[in-house]
Amino acid sequence: MGRARRNSDCTAGGSRPVVRSHRPRRVEGAEQAFVIGVLTNAADFARARAWGISDAPDHERYLADTADLLAEALERFDTVRARTFHPQDFEEFCLLNGLDPAEPAARDRYLVNPALQTQLLAYQGEELAGDFVPRLVRARENGLTLCHADLLLDGGLYGGAGASDEEHAAWVRAAYERGGEVFRRMLVGAGAGVYELRLRVDAPGGGLTAAARVLQWEDGVVRINDEDLELVCAVLCTGLALELPGVAVLHGSQGSAASCGEYLPASWAWSSGGQEWAPADRPVRLDGVAAQPGYSLGTVC
Repeated sequence: MGRARRNSDCTAGGSRPVVRSHRPRRVEGAEQAFVIGVLTNAADFARARAWGISDAPDHERYLADTADLLAEALERFDTVRARTFHPQDFEEFCLLNGLDPAEPAARDRYLVNPALQTQLLAYQGEELAGDFVPRLVRARENGLTLCHADLLLDGGLYGGAGASDEEHAAWVRAAYERGGEVFRRMLVGAGAGVYELRLRVDAPGGGLTAAARVLQWEDGVVRINDEDLELVCAVLCTGLALELPGVAVLHGSQGSAASCGEYLPASWAWSSGGQEWAPADRPVRLDGVAAQPGYSLGTVC
C-alpha cells in the first residue's frame, strides 16, 4: 500500500485565486492542470480583500464566482485542483520569500509551492459550498500533519532528502504498508456500517492526529475520501517506523440495509507501544469519544 512520490502538475496559467474577470485558458497540445486557491470563510475573505484577490462584494458572491470559474475550468483543463487560500499561511510565505502579497505572482508561487502540494484536492464538479469547502479546510489541516510526518521521516513520505537513500525509502515504504494493513484489519473486523476513525500518535514536535469517516458495505467495499485515507496511513506509518506510542478509536453504527436496516452503536479502541497495534488495555476516551478495548487485529484476515 506504499505511495509513489507525488509529482507537481500545477502548471496551468489559471493558478491565481479567483478574480471575476479572470478566465481559464487551455494550452493546446499538452496536458494542463488548473489550480485555484479558495478563501473558505468570510473572515479570510475580508482579510484578503486588501490584496485585490477578488472584486466580489461579499463571501457568498465570491463563492458563487468561484463555482462558475471551476465549472469552466472543468471544461477546458485535464485536471482541476483546489486548496485553501489561507491568509496567515500566505503572509508567512511572502515574508519568508520576500514577496509582495498584493502581486499576483506572489499568489501563484504560494499556490504551487511544492511543500503545500499535500493540501490540494481534485475538483470534479462537487457543490462548492456544500461538502467541498469543509474538505478543503480539512485538507489544509491534514497537509500540515503530513508535512510534520514527512519531516520526522526525513523526507521518506514525499521524496525529500531521505528519498535518495534506497534503504531509507524501503524502510518507510514497509512501515506505510504495515500501517495500511492495520487500518484494513480494523475495518474488516468492524464489518458493514458507518464509522469514524480517530487516531493519535505521540511524536516529537507535537502529536500526529488523523480522523476519517468510513462507509463500509456488506461486500467489504469501503468508501473513504482519498485524502483521509492518505492521512491515516501516513500517521500509522510514522508511528510504526519510529516506534511511537499511539491510540486509535473506531466508532459509529454497525449494520447494514441487508440486516433489515438494523444499526447498533459500536466503538473499539486500540493502542500501540510503537511496534504493533493491539486492543487497548483499558477503556479509552479520545477527542470526547469513549470506547472499550477492541478486537485482536491478529485474528482478522
